[in-house]
Amino acid sequence: MTKETKIIAGVLAGAALGAAIILILSTEKGGDVKDKMSDWFCDLLDASKDKLADVTDHVKDTISKVRA
Repeated sequence: MTKETKIIAGVLAGAALGAAIILILSTEKGGDVKDKMSDWFCDLLDASKDKLADVTDHVKDTISKVRA
């Protein structure tokens, strides 16, 4: 597992733990919290995909330079 993959996995695990704590401690209605958490997870997933794409591009560029 690469360093970047470990970081992304750690962020996602932390997000899941944070979401569980928020749901337990929340005073809002369940549906409202669920909608907010869903939006937040979607944003987090999009950001993770973008970061992974950037890392992939960087690796491809580095491999191209090494082969040249």
